[in-house]
Amino acid sequence: MTMHLITPPAVEPVTLADARAFLKISSTSEDALLSQLIRTAREVVEAQTGLALINQTWRLHLDRWPRSGRVALFRYPVREVVEVTAYAPDGTPVIIGANERHLHQGSRPQRLYLSQRSGSPSLGGLEIDFIAGFGETGADVPDALKHAILTLTAHFYEFRGAFDGEAQPVSFPPAFDRLVEIWRRVSL
Repeated sequence: MTMHLITPPAVEPVTLADARAFLKISSTSEDALLSQLIRTAREVVEAQTGLALINQTWRLHLDRWPRSGRVALFRYPVREVVEVTAYAPDGTPVIIGANERHLHQGSRPQRLYLSQRSGSPSLGGLEIDFIAGFGETGADVPDALKHAILTLTAHFYEFRGAFDGEAQPVSFPPAFDRLVEIWRRVSL
């Protein structure tokens, strides 16, 4: 099972103006750096929590049809399953229609249930395209996660090469850890 990003988020959850205000920077001279730091902080938050903050399209690849007919989608929250394609043994794509699948919204990870169909055990790989994210803009993202991005952006900004490699801080600020802790997915 592999997953890759098809369409990245169109915007970041926090704006340059938000970051400048948080860092008390009045100049726009470091906007390019701040944009990069915001993007990096968002990517860290998403990696540590398994969340997609702003809507983005992902493709999940499976090497075979699931025996149970159930597939866990490990990006949360899933807004929509766009397309499901199975492959016949000869490589011919077989589109799994919307009436042959059901997205269960009440769990994390969310699960996609596929109807058993004649010949489904002989189908090979599966590709599942889905949109995950809290919404289209930063206004849709929970405030705690936006604050975590700002906190980490400030940390990256403050410690950008100010120390040599051995003296560089190796941990994130405690406030960041507390902000993302409630969003981390814990599994047994």
